Amino acid sequence: MSAAIMTGAGRIEMQQLAIPEPGPGQVRIKLEGCGVCASNLVPWSGPDWMQFPTEPGGLGHEGWGFVDALGDGVSSLKIGDRVAALSYNAYASHDLAAETAVVKLPPELDGVPFPGEPLGCAMNIFQRAEISAGQTVAIIGVGFLGALLIQLAKEAGARVIAISRRPFSLELARRMGADDVIAMEDHWKIIEDVRALTNGQFCDRVIEAVGKQWPLDLAAELTRERGRLVIAGYHQDGPRQVNMQLWNWRGLDVINAHERDPEVYVHGIREAIYAVASGRLDPSALYTHQFALEELDEALNAARDRPDGFLKALVIYP
Repeated sequence: MSAAIMTGAGRIEMQQLAIPEPGPGQVRIKLEGCGVCASNLVPWSGPDWMQFPTEPGGLGHEGWGFVDALGDGVSSLKIGDRVAALSYNAYASHDLAAETAVVKLPPELDGVPFPGEPLGCAMNIFQRAEISAGQTVAIIGVGFLGALLIQLAKEAGARVIAISRRPFSLELARRMGADDVIAMEDHWKIIEDVRALTNGQFCDRVIEAVGKQWPLDLAAELTRERGRLVIAGYHQDGPRQVNMQLWNWRGLDVINAHERDPEVYVHGIREAIYAVASGRLDPSALYTHQFALEELDEALNAARDRPDGFLKALVIYP
């Protein structure tokens, strides 16, 4: 098989290796592709705690493809099934996954790229946010995840205020259905703009989807009394400080919407499959860049640098 190995900060090496055999309860997947996740970027930068080289295909966890081998005891899948999987070495032409972490894709999605993990993540965040008709929802950060959440919130009947840094993202937010968009430039101006849009009440739900200190601070300011602040950003680059006085005073419900239970992840993937197949969710316009596996370094650099028009990179395999 072909596999990408990270050999150091910003360095990729391609290797040809023996195709792994699935163990009991596992399946092997011949991958069609894998999404590039922002969580890869800190390891890609080579922090002190990162160990190089990575395992073959390491850090790739948004893969989809076809089952091409079954381990002993597998009964719910068969060779040839097209699937999305929760696996962890998917920057390679093949990967292994537990049967319980693999979900069949229906015929409606034939030929459609399906990075199941981030799509499932959006569904799980949406569920934790408890968004319903008539609420006002602010989404801070319109990347891939934020754009999906705009669609889901609008489909639920909420009013959506989208706040993001890039003009491209604000234009995208409009296309996804946001009722109002605000440039993420001036902290106090954003607060006053949202105050005016909500008649001084602020927002029933605020989803922080950036993963930096300032958006986290801003998210609390925009959440109404007894509102729900949902942390969806991936805060992996260091500790954060919070304004506990404000959180206390407003009586906020604060939800860390990151899941660690594989069963919950897989449930989210199943929900995402249904949502996309039924037309409730359409991520197709959000896959803005494609790369070959041999170009994984370019894909990671694009995810880091976010050139104009960039939202989500897919690495597509032959």
